[in-house]
Amino acid sequence: MNNAVPAPRVIAVVGPTAAGKSDLGVALARRFGGEVVNADSMQLYRGMDIGTAKLTQEERDGVPHHLLDIWDVTQAASVAEYQRLARAEIDRLLAQGRTAVLVGGSGLYVRGALDNLEFPGTDPEVRARLEAELDQEGSGVLHARLAAADPEAARAILPSNGRRIVRALEVIEITGRPFTANLPGPGDQREVYAGTVQIGVDVARPELDERITVRVDRMWEAGLVAEVRALEAQGLREGRTASRALGYQQVLAYLAGECTEDEARAETVRATKRFARRQDSWFRRDPRVHWLSGAAEVREELPERALALLERPVTA
Repeated sequence: MNNAVPAPRVIAVVGPTAAGKSDLGVALARRFGGEVVNADSMQLYRGMDIGTAKLTQEERDGVPHHLLDIWDVTQAASVAEYQRLARAEIDRLLAQGRTAVLVGGSGLYVRGALDNLEFPGTDPEVRARLEAELDQEGSGVLHARLAAADPEAARAILPSNGRRIVRALEVIEITGRPFTANLPGPGDQREVYAGTVQIGVDVARPELDERITVRVDRMWEAGLVAEVRALEAQGLREGRTASRALGYQQVLAYLAGECTEDEARAETVRATKRFARRQDSWFRRDPRVHWLSGAAEVREELPERALALLERPVTA
């Protein structure tokens, strides 16, 4: 009798930055003969390798990875476009009888790929007007306007994140509804792929903060400043999304003489820690995520514990 456990159709590995998602995704894809589909919004950009901790070919260990390096740094990110691309990759893998392993910490991208969400379109005239207002008045003024129209959205979006503020105001104007009315709520379970299993990698805050500090140090040693300088020549500074990426925004400020290199490095650490907390809060709201410890003392056991978890929905 064959007691082998069939693989879930789709596995998602989620959680905050530096938790260990990428390595776990590779291990699970190898175990099930699957392939990885990227769900990190900044790893979609070509050339943004060091600052996004994109796995090298060696680290991918022969596992095919999809939706990496597909956008130019001047292109604005679109979760609706990502949704289309991710669904196409997942559908292709499932049609081939292979397991799709979605890996990343961009919460809305993960939900867009896995859940039956519809994203409002865009209106070029409205977008252009709001972007002009952003340039003239600054993000703080627009954030105050958003707080009046949709307090929940304003709480979720940093006052400095002009791109997301503009998008929220655009959606409100186009749809006549709060921006958050178009987003999934806690426990909203409109899954596109039945049997999807979501695994969250959990690392206690003190250890995660230390990992982030070490990671940023290694990025600098690996040549992040040179990477940003090269991308600047390709239009990075004009890219509304890519120029705001962690590390890239800070190095661009350094290259523009707005701060010292040490200040850029320290601010990258601080901003990444804040971002990791927001990622963790996002995924904690979803009751479908099964959390496993990625702490250093049990990190080597993580793949086996994930496999044990993946068996439970099938054998229960």
